[in-house]
Amino acid sequence: MTSQLPNPVSAPRSGGLGDDLGRTFEMRFTSTPRGARLARRLAAHRLDTWGIPYGTGPHEEIVLVLAELAANAVRHGHVSGRDFHLFLHVIAPARTIRIEVTDTRAERTPPEPEALLAPDSEDTGGRGLLLVGALATRWGWHLRPEGPGKTVWAECVFATPA
Repeated sequence: MTSQLPNPVSAPRSGGLGDDLGRTFEMRFTSTPRGARLARRLAAHRLDTWGIPYGTGPHEEIVLVLAELAANAVRHGHVSGRDFHLFLHVIAPARTIRIEVTDTRAERTPPEPEALLAPDSEDTGGRGLLLVGALATRWGWHLRPEGPGKTVWAECVFATPA
């Protein structure tokens, strides 16, 4: 069953413009490093089939943003026995890919995009969302209204036709 994640800036899930048809991918993955790796690999393949080819700047940037969001869902949103959900959607008129990663842990939320702070030089983590902020056109998060957890989303504009 597909989970509907309402968000005022969310792209339509189905229908809409003819260019958007068939340009949606969603799947649940185990909340493990292996699940995050599989999400990245399947999404990379899907982007390639949508006309954003492997080895291009847009492909690499979108996959990097997606990989960071999936890794964060595993690291910070893991609840034993619960999966994370990946949703990708092409917003054709805006030439944008919308990435949504949903986990089931609501008590650990990311900072707001404007409140991100750079970690100290000796810190070994804390740079992932800075990377997302640098590569994505915009990003944010919201709590899941239909259950526990949150959705972290990012939108990346691409120049390659999809």
